[in-house]
Amino acid sequence: MIVINRFRGIRFLALRRLSQITIILLFAAGNLLGWHFLRGNLSTSRIFGVVTLSDPYAILQVLASGVLISGEALFGGLIVFLFFGLIAGRSFCSWVCPVNIVADFADWLRKAAGPGESEKNPVMGRDVRYWVIAVSLAVSFFTGVAAFEWVSPISMMHRGLIFGFGMGWTMVLAVFLFDLTVLRHGFCGHVCPLGAFYSIITRFSLVRVSHSSDKCTHCMRCRQICPEQQVLTMVGTTSGPVTSGECTNCGRCIDVCNDDAMKFGVRMRTAKT
Repeated sequence: MIVINRFRGIRFLALRRLSQITIILLFAAGNLLGWHFLRGNLSTSRIFGVVTLSDPYAILQVLASGVLISGEALFGGLIVFLFFGLIAGRSFCSWVCPVNIVADFADWLRKAAGPGESEKNPVMGRDVRYWVIAVSLAVSFFTGVAAFEWVSPISMMHRGLIFGFGMGWTMVLAVFLFDLTVLRHGFCGHVCPLGAFYSIITRFSLVRVSHSSDKCTHCMRCRQICPEQQVLTMVGTTSGPVTSGECTNCGRCIDVCNDDAMKFGVRMRTAKT
């Protein structure tokens, strides 16, 4: 029973790590061993050599740069856009992105060291990431290249884990040190334009974390562990789903809630409960 209770407290964390590692291994097997299940990278890939999947934000940058994109790549971007935008929410950031592992590790070390001043007085607001979108698209337009893709720690870490890092490790290390020493969830929660892009398109997605005020004892463990604390405004006050697209659907609030006041649900259903 003790083991079961302990696993219950990390079940979504464990599932996320399994998802992230499995995706990395499938890409590695596809690119290095020739498996056809999943080949390519997080910007563009093919499943079984038939279905193309594309990063819609990368496509947006390429279009801004003035480069023509094939209909196949556009359709692949539409598939991803519809899946996350209408169904899964911003789960790419917590269930797929490899940088999330680095960010979570930095956050764990911060908590082990105790609260820092940057948590009390953030050095930047969360709206910065939306400005980074505008800057990256503007730079793409004026330079003719997909700007963020050239410096993306996400792409560098993904390629590095499969083919070897080269100098890409410096960018990943920079993200780790920024999150560890400067600002909690600094890159993912304040800077990353890809996360901001998914926040925008997933505002009306179906899969949502829901809160039950009848069960809540106001312990606030959910808010303490949430990487996007501002989305849990209803905790301790009203019942209902998270309405913000900035929620990553990581499930950690559900893991730590001993009152069963948090759960996953479908937005239309949870809105009525």
